[in-house]
Amino acid sequence: MFVITLHLIALVLTYFIFKDEKPLFILSEVFIILSAMLAWQLYKQLIQPLKTLMSGVEAIKERDFTTKFVTTGKHEMDKLISVYNQMIDVLRTERTKQEQQHFFLEKLIQTSPTGIIILDYDNKVHQLNPKAVQFLAVDEKSVINNQVDEIDHPVMKQINELQSGEAKTITLNGVTTYKLQKSHFIDRGFPRVFIMMEELTVEILEAEKKAYGKVIRMMAHEVNNTIGPVNSILQSTLKTNHINGEQNATLKNALQVAVERNHNLNIFMRNFADIVRLPSPNKKKVDLHQLIGNITTLMTLRLAKRI
Repeated sequence: MFVITLHLIALVLTYFIFKDEKPLFILSEVFIILSAMLAWQLYKQLIQPLKTLMSGVEAIKERDFTTKFVTTGKHEMDKLISVYNQMIDVLRTERTKQEQQHFFLEKLIQTSPTGIIILDYDNKVHQLNPKAVQFLAVDEKSVINNQVDEIDHPVMKQINELQSGEAKTITLNGVTTYKLQKSHFIDRGFPRVFIMMEELTVEILEAEKKAYGKVIRMMAHEVNNTIGPVNSILQSTLKTNHINGEQNATLKNALQVAVERNHNLNIFMRNFADIVRLPSPNKKKVDLHQLIGNITTLMTLRLAKRI
């Protein structure tokens, strides 16, 4: 508008100055028209990079990183286009990389054997992976977008009491044990909290099994060390002539039963020591009449002392 106004003023002034000299008036008018045309061309060359830049800004604003500009043959314009095209290539590569990382992270969260609970900036439940839903035994829709302290669940109460960086072990229903670990990461300048929930029941049972196995082996060792000498003494007593009479037949039978019971106890402890290896069942036929008779004979002498 300034250039147009300036040229219009020049036209009016040339009319008043050269109105009596027609050749000079025509020449001045031609000169002003040429000046106006040149000014318009310069204006177009000046405004075109700005239009291109604005169209590029709009494309970036719309997150369209596929638009690139073709060179025009003008040095300044081509330099600007080259910089813009390089920037678009970098932005497109970064967006592709971020999308791949986001997809990988989302896939990892969904398939993780560890339960993951992600909270938003307001301490509301933002996301639960399938394992966390299984551990909590809740409907995912019933907890999403709810405050942690407002959800009536023992795990959520423990999560609300945990500080970032802390870990805690809890037991539900007196059987299943879980480890809760609370951490955070920075997202757009704000901390985002997430909780990892890991089941420890199998590990605890395995540790208890090892502890029981050690105790059982110690018990078997002590019992076997005791039974060996006792059986040796009993067998030596059975071979003496002092109990070879009819009057000592009951005593001899009781000693024989005691030897058999010690032998069975030895076998029992050896099998009990093998329990940690879960051996296959060893089935065999047993004469119940003989077993009950042996128990009766063994216990008769003890009962007789109490009568």
